[in-house]
Amino acid sequence: MPIGPQPHGRRGTVEEPYSPLNLRLVLAAFGMVVCAVLSVVLFRAGWTLPGWLLAAWAAVALVDIVVIQFRRRARARAEGGATKDHSLFE
Repeated sequence: MPIGPQPHGRRGTVEEPYSPLNLRLVLAAFGMVVCAVLSVVLFRAGWTLPGWLLAAWAAVALVDIVVIQFRRRARARAEGGATKDHSLFE
């Protein structure tokens, strides 16, 4: 395997690396669900400060999901609106 910034034939450059948006979307959704559920559990247990911290992290994950969706729509527009199936790592 060549040692370098990116394997040959891959999209993206050193200045503008390629971002796997679908993987980011899955991870952000997982983080939002986990943080929200744990936040509710902590509130019910009477631990308000950790509950608020996890609620804030869930809100950050929600904002990340919105940003990722904007970027996925921009990618679809840049590709000409074709409904190309992207893998999890694209």
